Amino acid sequence: MVLFACLTAWSVTAQKGKPIVVEQADHFDIDEVNMPGAALLTGHVRVSHEGAVMTCNKAYFFKNENYLKAFGEVQLVQGDTLYLNSEYAEYNGNVKMAFATGHPVMRSPDMTLRTDTIHFDRNKQEAYYNSPGTIVNKENTLKSQSGRYYAREKKTRFLTAVTVTNPKYVLKSNHLDYYNNAGHAYLFGPSTITGTNGDFIYTEKGFFDNKRNVGHFLNKSYIKYKDRRIEGDSLYYDRAREFASATRNVKITDTINKGVARGHYAEVYKQKDSMFITKRAVVVSFVDNDSVYVHGKRILVTGKPGSRVVRAWPNARYFKTDLTGKCDSIHSDETTSITKLIGRPVMWNGENQLTGDVMHLIGNNETQKLDSLKVLQNTFIISKDSAGTGYNQVKGIFLYGKFKDNKLHEADVVKNAEILYYMRNDDDRLIGINKSFCSRINLQLVDNKVDEITQYDKPDSDLYPEKDLPENARLLKGFVWRGDEMIRTKDDIFPPEENEIDAAMQAAKKKDDAKADTPMKVRKETKDYDKNHPGGKKAIN
Repeated sequence: MVLFACLTAWSVTAQKGKPIVVEQADHFDIDEVNMPGAALLTGHVRVSHEGAVMTCNKAYFFKNENYLKAFGEVQLVQGDTLYLNSEYAEYNGNVKMAFATGHPVMRSPDMTLRTDTIHFDRNKQEAYYNSPGTIVNKENTLKSQSGRYYAREKKTRFLTAVTVTNPKYVLKSNHLDYYNNAGHAYLFGPSTITGTNGDFIYTEKGFFDNKRNVGHFLNKSYIKYKDRRIEGDSLYYDRAREFASATRNVKITDTINKGVARGHYAEVYKQKDSMFITKRAVVVSFVDNDSVYVHGKRILVTGKPGSRVVRAWPNARYFKTDLTGKCDSIHSDETTSITKLIGRPVMWNGENQLTGDVMHLIGNNETQKLDSLKVLQNTFIISKDSAGTGYNQVKGIFLYGKFKDNKLHEADVVKNAEILYYMRNDDDRLIGINKSFCSRINLQLVDNKVDEITQYDKPDSDLYPEKDLPENARLLKGFVWRGDEMIRTKDDIFPPEENEIDAAMQAAKKKDDAKADTPMKVRKETKDYDKNHPGGKKAIN
């Protein structure tokens, strides 16, 4: 029998909040000696308070304090959407605070929380725990040492040793804000995402959409595939498309061949084994303890390791310690080990300038060294006279060169070969100016300088004293000196407009670093994801 009459007659003092209402109990007892100020309710206990209903097997009800202690099969239900079950619970009606322990479980339509102790603030509609807890929803299992659930926003904030297990990945962090309905995760501090497909992501500030499998990452972030590591100030990742893009201070490392690509914007398609780079783009490869730098306004790399093709265009440039040059475009194929320099190519070997219609650099796949050089049509070699103002010149239709230890040591100029050479003795005194015509000229080079010249097939040769050869006869037809374009350092591969891009990017980075503690701006691909979710903007504070 429910004894409501006894409850009505019980003395009441002023309360700060609305009173807890006892709706049902099989038995009602008062023992002022052993439990002063409390009523003992037993058997099918049911109480309510401002939209919440609590049931249990036994309860101590402190009416004057508007406080309840509940035991055995305790359940607090709020609005038929949030359930808190435990073996023991306390509830303060004045501040609308609940405390549950003894295998507590909190359930809502979007998640189930299990931990040692749960605190629930009904005013703020927040539940929190400071002991190892597990949240399970449709897609994930989330574990952490502490956390806070925001019922209104359907959001959980996990702190300390956070682990999210999903069929497609495992996420670890020390601070994670997770929106249960949307499946959106905001990461703060060192965090990792390890995919079942082998992808690995590290970030110290990022966003990940669990349902759409896309993310945006800042602050020391990188994405690691099996053979590539992608870094940048801002990273975008699409797991479904196996696509990643990076913006500003981009670095992509080929972990197999140890090559590096840099720029300020890049796109990587994992499945297609392709990579596109622009904005001060450069690809660096390592050949026999030397580095080769290739630049173009745009660079495209396609193919698997061992069969990759690198294309750089327009205004392509390259730098190696003793071999530099520029052209309209570069096409390098690992399968054939041929690098084609196309469109007004010019090459400098030491102080020797070499031009032609098309140039081919040919490597050796076994030794990974340069093997030979071909110049097709209109070959022209120019170098400054060592002690004067003139130019030594060799021209012909084709050139075939051979490398030794990655240095050009021999070259044959064939068909309609001509030579103009300033001949000097051991004291560098000018003997005369030699002009010759023949079918083939062989050049032997030592330390990037012509050491020996041999002419073949009945050369027609004349040696002129300097005074007998006028200035206008000292340049072979087609002579063009491009010494002011010479690339002397790896930084010279970037034209002025590319350096302006770099300066603008670094200025923007400094500006962002100055406000590093402000909320992250989610990229355009993801920025509208939370617009329909209350509290979405606050989630990244």
